[in-house]
Amino acid sequence: MRKAIKNDKESLKSEEHIREIKRRDFFKLLGGGIFIFFQPFDAFDLLELQAQQGRSLPKDFNAFLQITEDGLVNCYTGKVEMGQGAITSLPQIMADELDVPYEKVKMFMGDTDLCPWDRGTNGSQTIRTFSISMRAAAAEAKAVLMQLASENLHVPVSRLEVKDGLVSDTANNRSKVSYGELTKGKKIERHLDRKAVLKDAAKFKYVGKPYLHQDARIKVTGEAEFSADIKLPGLLHARILRPPSHGAKLLTADVSEAEKIKGVRVVRDGELIAVLSDDRDKADQAIVKVKAEYSFDEIKVDDKTIFDRILNAKSTANVVRSNGDPETGRKISDTVIESEFHNSYVAHAPIEPHAATAMIEGDKITAWVSTQTPFPAQESIAREMNVPLEKVRVITPFVGAGFGGKSAHRQSVEAVKLARITGRPVVVAWTRQEEFFYDTFRPAAVVKITSGMDKSGRITLWDYHTYYAGSRGSDTIYDVQHSRTTDYSRGSVHPFGTGAWRAPGNNTNTFARESQINIMASKAGIDPLDFRLKNLKDEKMIGVLKAVADKFGYTSAKNPSGRGYGIACGTDVGTWVAHMAEVKVDKNTGHVQVIRVACAQDMGLCINPQGATIQMEGCITMGMGYALTEEIQFQGGNIRNQSFDTYEIPRFSWVPKIDTVIMDRKDQAPQGGGEPAIICMGAVIANAVFDATGARLYQLPMTPERILAAMKKA
Repeated sequence: MRKAIKNDKESLKSEEHIREIKRRDFFKLLGGGIFIFFQPFDAFDLLELQAQQGRSLPKDFNAFLQITEDGLVNCYTGKVEMGQGAITSLPQIMADELDVPYEKVKMFMGDTDLCPWDRGTNGSQTIRTFSISMRAAAAEAKAVLMQLASENLHVPVSRLEVKDGLVSDTANNRSKVSYGELTKGKKIERHLDRKAVLKDAAKFKYVGKPYLHQDARIKVTGEAEFSADIKLPGLLHARILRPPSHGAKLLTADVSEAEKIKGVRVVRDGELIAVLSDDRDKADQAIVKVKAEYSFDEIKVDDKTIFDRILNAKSTANVVRSNGDPETGRKISDTVIESEFHNSYVAHAPIEPHAATAMIEGDKITAWVSTQTPFPAQESIAREMNVPLEKVRVITPFVGAGFGGKSAHRQSVEAVKLARITGRPVVVAWTRQEEFFYDTFRPAAVVKITSGMDKSGRITLWDYHTYYAGSRGSDTIYDVQHSRTTDYSRGSVHPFGTGAWRAPGNNTNTFARESQINIMASKAGIDPLDFRLKNLKDEKMIGVLKAVADKFGYTSAKNPSGRGYGIACGTDVGTWVAHMAEVKVDKNTGHVQVIRVACAQDMGLCINPQGATIQMEGCITMGMGYALTEEIQFQGGNIRNQSFDTYEIPRFSWVPKIDTVIMDRKDQAPQGGGEPAIICMGAVIANAVFDATGARLYQLPMTPERILAAMKKA
């Protein structure tokens, strides 16, 4: 999946309108048809409001759509397609709410000249948040169309019904008009003076049905285009001189040998030194000929000492939540357990490295960028080039995975700068080494937990401290009278960039919490599922735990039982998940084989069960990586992992038998589905390893060396 959609009106795009766009230019962009704007603002009032508020949108802003002359429904969104299936689930919602065929809904995603502003695609928020506005917009659109049909057919709206985009008179089935006929040759702005009524979920025709992703075929066949695939006349391939470390500062650069290569051009703009050629291979040959000297100012830390640095850093304690009094909880506890959990830096390692293709025509900059944040990318380019926003158009084609790592868009500015200097279109496509070097890693972190329980196995104390992981996923979850969660995350500790990594912070916090719960269950001599159920009041959590146990075929046993069974549960973006896993551990090598994993998920109304299942399976597979092997090795600012020979991600041979359960919650609002199933993988495997061997792992990843050491200690 390494290519991107084409830049035309039929391509799948979405983002927001440029500032101060003229009304006639707006319609020129969109072509013929009816364009419907939604309460409480006219769209152009919204555009002006956005400009006044610094490109932020009011909370009750609804996305917009266009009905074309031939009856197609073009849907515009600021979200982008990164493989999680919004390109399919959003049309399902739109088709149902408008009563049009699913096949007639086309998505426009990630084009800053066409689409509404959006801060970016992240946090599994596309369905959870954007679809709410989009659905309301579709409901209003339908109401407006019914008014137009009433005027066209000269009958009251109450006598009309619509099916597949065709409005007909219930008293005279010969009297009918299509959405396309209503909009032919017209550009109409109209909105309701009342709130549109949403369709009853029981009447959905497309939502809740399994659909293959709309982009599946073109990605499998290679037809889909990604940012590095854009072909433009005179395109130059660029390679940029990179420092050997994040602590390095360029002193001198000798480019004479690179300049000797025929067909290569060397340019310099401040500290930006690049070689460009019509031939990518020549650019690759030239960049290694540049001889550079650096000074170094390295932070004295590595992948082994980073945890001491984190704990000793000057950070501010922030009590995230508190209930009762931890000191009282300690006093009434019959058993108190103190644990410290670590996780290492983890790379995003997407299939598609960062890339951007840029061209400048007159005073207009156009950049095709592999990014989760096209509008922030537009702002970065405009700022760096010192031009108005409306002079910059960012188009986000398909993105070959992001996981939070493509929120940054350094490559877009690099490509535009080089296009300006050379006067020709330029593509900057990072190598795998550059991808690792400039990644914003999931931060290394520490979690300390002091927990207590009474003789019956009731949790009486939960004192939770997270250091530089963030508080997402740090919820106590269990019913504890005396609990407190404290977050320490102010101050600078990392020697390089860090950022969001799929369900940011939740993987770390769930690993720590659910490991501690299993430690307590073992100390109490209670089966870990029974221990959880004994200490839970959350009905949704109880529901997913029972569902996954049923799917897994679980039977109770005290840990360690020797079976290699693990349990973990948690919540993320409004979704409840529970996992069970079976592992085998080679006690001679420390190698872990995950045999099977079951996962139950309560995500509210599930728009596309097939898409949700794919995401659950993908999360489970990807989660084995951070649990077992993925770890950035470094010395100061020097990243030692440069490719997949030293950074091992899950392989096809690792994939276990996977069973999934999606709870039937059609009466509830849809929640996030792109990330929740990954949060438990560290904990569920750690707990399974303990059940198999009696060895407790306190650091991720659980490498064979660490497992052997834990087994020896046990």
